[in-house]
Amino acid sequence: MEQRKLGPSDLDVPSICLGGNVYGWTLSEADTFHQLDHALDVGLNFIDTADVYSRWAPGHQGGESESILGRWFAKSGRRKEVILATKVGMEMGEGKKGLSARYITDAVDASLKRLQTDCIDLYQAHRDDPETPLEETLGAFDALVKQGKVRFIGASNYTGARLAAAMETSRKNGLASYVSLQPHYNLVERQPFESDLLPVIAKYGLGVVPYFSLAAGFLTGKYTRDSDPSQSARGGMVKKYFNDRGFAVVDALADIAKKHRSTPARVALAWLLEQPGITAPIASATNDRQFEDLAGAITLELDQDEIRRLCEVSAPVAA
Repeated sequence: MEQRKLGPSDLDVPSICLGGNVYGWTLSEADTFHQLDHALDVGLNFIDTADVYSRWAPGHQGGESESILGRWFAKSGRRKEVILATKVGMEMGEGKKGLSARYITDAVDASLKRLQTDCIDLYQAHRDDPETPLEETLGAFDALVKQGKVRFIGASNYTGARLAAAMETSRKNGLASYVSLQPHYNLVERQPFESDLLPVIAKYGLGVVPYFSLAAGFLTGKYTRDSDPSQSARGGMVKKYFNDRGFAVVDALADIAKKHRSTPARVALAWLLEQPGITAPIASATNDRQFEDLAGAITLELDQDEIRRLCEVSAPVAA
């Protein structure tokens, strides 16, 4: 399986990352354990979660995904086989959010406890915190690296300007710096990544681990023009793609998939893997068929005409 370097670090990862947002939400604990065992058996060992997953679900408090992963680590004994990424910064309750040094220090210990591990491979700022100086945030992350609680740090949901400022802050102050960015990027969500973030990524040599790689399931082909998105758990996320451009992308994916005897999901992920700067798209699976799509995307090779067709049909509409 192809391995890609995560930014300027020595952290090599498979070119697909399993999204842990579904663990304990739309995927039961038993099915999560089954998926994780299977994933490692086929070489998919890069897993991304966050402390806030899945606080949005009724009756959940946040930490559910990390806790399930922790119980799987304890049961399987396979923690050392996994490249573990989690995130901090989203609201976890009254006063529990942001990227202040005090909160990061408390939050990482809570995550480590839930995950039942003593070190996180990639600890990411879930979103920018403009209320906290970058020096404070990066100083806190630097301390965690020196303490051995974290191996590398990454960013998510930053603008290009703030990401560049963070990189320069680390450089000028001799602090640990971000090795990766986790942006929203896929065939129907190409901006602002391509215009605002990619130049910064290229300048600093960062790895890119895009989320919503399949546009919350829209790019899998499960929705048609006659579908009612409100009937899906993620219907609110995909409704905005129900337009001529969105379904033109889906039609192109279906045509290319048919040629390769593959699936639209695999083609969409294969396109992402061909884009500049992309290290490992994040995608979630809630059943074995979806999981096979993730694993199969790694070996699917698109030709230049197919890549060009997808780029043209998904071209962002001018404002």
